[in-house]
Amino acid sequence: MGACTQQSNFCSYQNTDVFSKKTFQYLENLMYSKKVEKDHHLFVDNDPADRLYYLKQGQIKITKMNEEGKELVLYIFQAGDLIGELGISTESRYSYSAKATRTCEVGIIQQKDLETIIWQHGEFAVEFMRWMSNMHAITRSKFRDLMLYGKKGALCSTLIRLANSYGIMTPEGIVLSQHFTNTDLAELIGTSRETVNRMLSQFKKDGAVIISDGTIIITSLEYLKTACSCENCSIEICRI
Repeated sequence: MGACTQQSNFCSYQNTDVFSKKTFQYLENLMYSKKVEKDHHLFVDNDPADRLYYLKQGQIKITKMNEEGKELVLYIFQAGDLIGELGISTESRYSYSAKATRTCEVGIIQQKDLETIIWQHGEFAVEFMRWMSNMHAITRSKFRDLMLYGKKGALCSTLIRLANSYGIMTPEGIVLSQHFTNTDLAELIGTSRETVNRMLSQFKKDGAVIISDGTIIITSLEYLKTACSCENCSIEICRI
């Protein structure tokens, strides 16, 4: 599974890195595979939360729709990530949707099977709790940045997270290996594309970013960190 580097990829961390090779094998033994076509849903808001998904290939976007019909992107999961949550009862349901942004292959783990290995293997239970704690910490930190530091702070925080998830170190700066439009960025912070346009224009004037043929290059990570009062969270928390 992934690890951070300082020369090629800025970071290749997956949220399953909290599991040891031995305990992750328990999960792999439970999985059965499913293909999810691009733009199809893995699950939708209010579906039963009775299984987990291991993303073997592709990309999954987790979204929540507000009362005005505007979509907020909560997470973007990559190959190697574990998706979902363990319901506290058989009636638990998802409060968000998961959509494939490209063709995916996922491993599906039923809750009843997951509960069995939690009961049988204490080391797995500890690592699973650590995974859940990390996912909750990611969510808390994202909402903290949005609530405390406004749209500018939220955008700066999002660019840092994107750098940690997709950044490649180059002499010019940190190049995001995946293309993100201003609309994509707006969905990640719950604002309009026009607002993102204005903020990025200011960032460019301030020398913090370069945008070349739609590719974002971060030239001043310190500028972004200052704007969102960065707390230098660990790499497993500071990700998109």
